Amino acid sequence: MITVHHLNNSRSQRVLWLLEELALEYEVKRYQRDPKTMLAPASLRAIHPLGKSPVITDGDSTVAESGAIIEYLIQKYGDGRLMPPIGSKDHQRYTYWLHYAEGSAMPPLLMKLIFGRLPQPPMPAFLRPFARLIAGGVQKSYIDPQLVTHLNFMEAELGKSTWFAGEHFSAADIQMSFPLEAAHMRAGLNNTRPHLMAYLQRIHARPAYLRAIERGGQYDFMQ
Repeated sequence: MITVHHLNNSRSQRVLWLLEELALEYEVKRYQRDPKTMLAPASLRAIHPLGKSPVITDGDSTVAESGAIIEYLIQKYGDGRLMPPIGSKDHQRYTYWLHYAEGSAMPPLLMKLIFGRLPQPPMPAFLRPFARLIAGGVQKSYIDPQLVTHLNFMEAELGKSTWFAGEHFSAADIQMSFPLEAAHMRAGLNNTRPHLMAYLQRIHARPAYLRAIERGGQYDFMQ
């Protein structure tokens, strides 16, 4: 039996969604973030040394990292589903977006979150004006331009096809969901990029996505 070690409001929501799309049986073991630090609990380290989510266990196998989990599940249980044929142009795109999501799209989004929180407690009050000045400068000079570049790139790519790997929904779309949901929440993704907004509407309407929300619980990134 596959067990998803599921942290609330995290990337592991994508794993639940994939399992629902594949119609696989699985169990959910829930973990809650620390309400003050928003970090994963130390109990996750008993599953994987980094103590982060997502992590799945499947028999004797423990698999971490969203992309690695998706590849593992597709290769072991996919039976050709949710992946373009190997050797095809669409498969090249599939592989690219599967890795782009965490390798390129998420770093500036994470920096946006970190620098946005920098001037807040527990930063001492007398240092907050300086922290706000530094954080604002970094965001304006580097982070925000990077986000604009990435959002424009993704918008243009979705102008070429319905889904990221072509005309058929794939696991690459599941992987890409989190950075786009995060961008919608905190990085200015709005109706000025109609292809991306329509994409979010399409994925949020999928029955398997909605079933995964029911299994996973509150997910603030679904707006």
